[in-house]
Amino acid sequence: MPVKTGEEYINRVDKAKANVWINGEQVQDKISEHPAFKGVMKTQAELYDLQHDSTKEDIMTYTSPTSKERVGTSFMQPRTKEDLAKRRKMIQEWARHNNGMMGRSPDYINSGMMAYGSAADMFGTQDSAFAKNMKDYYELCREKDLSLTHTLIQPQVNRGVSAAKLPDPYIAARIAGKNSEGLIIKGARLLATQGGITDEIMVFPSTLLKQSEEENPYAFAFSIPNNTPGLKFICRESFDYGKSHFDHPLGSRFEEMDTIIVFDDVVVPWNRVFAYGDVGICNQAYNESNAVVHMTHQVVSKNIVKTEFILGILQLMVETINIGQYQHVQEKISEVIIALETVKAFITASEANAKLDKWGIMTPDFTPLNIARNYYPKIYPRFSEIMQLLGASGLMAIPNEADFNSELRPDLDKYLQAANGGAYERVELYRLAWDVCMSSFGTRQTLYERFFFGDPIRMASALYNGYDKQEYVDRVKEFLNRSEHLAEINQARL
Repeated sequence: MPVKTGEEYINRVDKAKANVWINGEQVQDKISEHPAFKGVMKTQAELYDLQHDSTKEDIMTYTSPTSKERVGTSFMQPRTKEDLAKRRKMIQEWARHNNGMMGRSPDYINSGMMAYGSAADMFGTQDSAFAKNMKDYYELCREKDLSLTHTLIQPQVNRGVSAAKLPDPYIAARIAGKNSEGLIIKGARLLATQGGITDEIMVFPSTLLKQSEEENPYAFAFSIPNNTPGLKFICRESFDYGKSHFDHPLGSRFEEMDTIIVFDDVVVPWNRVFAYGDVGICNQAYNESNAVVHMTHQVVSKNIVKTEFILGILQLMVETINIGQYQHVQEKISEVIIALETVKAFITASEANAKLDKWGIMTPDFTPLNIARNYYPKIYPRFSEIMQLLGASGLMAIPNEADFNSELRPDLDKYLQAANGGAYERVELYRLAWDVCMSSFGTRQTLYERFFFGDPIRMASALYNGYDKQEYVDRVKEFLNRSEHLAEINQARL
């Protein structure tokens, strides 16, 4: 099967009937028609339909090396720098459709699966069957255009001890046993975004596991369909409140949902297991495969589009109420411009310095991407702050669509008009800004960007410890030695 359509995506997920719970109730009918999921599923369907746009075919798809069908570019194994550029263009095409507000659009996990599939032999060091499983699964994802969610975080019960030391060893998902059919998994994992509205779930280990026998039962990697018996998705409150696109322009379209994953003696078939019971293998998977690099390349590419969208909103706010002449406004907008051009430079540098890795994949230079993923969590909250500062009370004077359709319309048209626009257009814009920087959806976006790749302090420590600083230390030492030598020469002359 070649790239799927939006209709096929929705039909697949509806037909699967995954075990999804929200507001204390199990979703019984079509999940695509449930108020909490219909907005984002419609948007995701539109992403898949873009793969069938004849004007974008060369960007969105490529010819499968096995089936010779057109398959999604996000699955493409890049062999050249031109391939990398094509992947970025495809990523940004999808991102422009959702304005970078869907952090878990399908290309994110697809990028990881591409890297894992390319490095399948890495999993074979434990068992050759696992290498074959990974190769086969990557091809399955590519040829059937599977959509994936993923989970890799253990429940935050007591971060001071290992999962094995918790009150119940089955709080964190672990191997409970195995039989002729496969592994048996019991316990919970966090935090699957888009849980229940994809075809399958990829379950990979946290990279924080310690090398010890007691940790081995928590070390595994596999992928299974979302409707696998015993698998349950528990949702948080939805931030799509069923409002119109005018009232909640972002939440009504892009609310992805985050879920807790419960494994109640879930049997994982052996042909879906990629690793188990070996902390060392699981801990190295993310870096050794370069999945971290390709997934970061996707994220930074998406964040460029997201920052462009933020800049566009802010500048339109400035123009609408005529505040562009004030220097403090110019300074704030300039912060966003600087951030945008900085992130664009990171991507350019990463692609310009890309090299073939040990798996034969053209891999971006990770250093600028690593800097970008440390930088963006710090700058994105500032975008929200700038939007609040420039919007001020205008972010509170935001009557909804029903008000504009009522007898209040003449008052609203008079008192909420703008220097460069009518009241309806002004409020429409300010409701968009509010949905970015103040609504439940918007504040979730800020939290999401803060912790996209994990604890920012731990990430900074990893950057510090992994960055080669010795060349610069040696240069300083050489300068100091040179100064001492010159001082000795001058002293001798005296």
